[in-house]
Amino acid sequence: MARPREPKINPGTLKAVVFDLDGTLLDTLGDLQAAVNHVMASHGWPARSLEQVRGDLGYGNVRLMELSLPVQVEDEVFSQLMEEFRTYYRAHMDVRTKPYEGIGQALSALRAVGLRLAVVSNKFDAAVKGLVEQYFGDRFQAVYGEDEAHGYHRKPAPDLVNRVMAEFKLKPADCCYVGDSEVDIQTAANAGLPCVSVCWGFRTEEQLRESHARYVAHDPMELLHLLLGV
Repeated sequence: MARPREPKINPGTLKAVVFDLDGTLLDTLGDLQAAVNHVMASHGWPARSLEQVRGDLGYGNVRLMELSLPVQVEDEVFSQLMEEFRTYYRAHMDVRTKPYEGIGQALSALRAVGLRLAVVSNKFDAAVKGLVEQYFGDRFQAVYGEDEAHGYHRKPAPDLVNRVMAEFKLKPADCCYVGDSEVDIQTAANAGLPCVSVCWGFRTEEQLRESHARYVAHDPMELLHLLLGV
């Protein structure tokens, strides 16, 4: 069966943009690698390279740790490892992390024309909210991280994107999704939104095209062109 064609972006009717966080707004790779390797070192396991961590990102911190472990562990042990990861990451999540060049100006330009902005991430919710507030202040009107405890499935499930649209009282036709991975392309499709894939993050343009990216932005100015038609 043919893959359904994703919706087009209609700059004239766009009312809101939903962003991924890691690899889209913020370069968080170094701090995520440090948190993973803190756990690895604590248990005598081999460190993970930057490129290994990059390839494992996209599906949330739980999946990142599952892919990073060199051995299988019991559920109770894995829960302890995740707590070690989260504790370390909370204390060190802004050591190497920084916004991508030009992204702050792009967000300000989107807000200046009246668009509502949101963040939906698979990173754990406390870190998402803390990083967004630290680096972007009040530019975003809705910010959600992983919240499966309350029944919201992780991306590529559309649950949190749907939550944003319900909160904004908007339809899929009013919105666009921006992300840097195949997970984001799938998420947008599942929510019925067009997706702009950015290739300054954790996936290359070739990888994004192989995942059926329709719109690709190489820098924040090109992102503005796609979203605003200017």
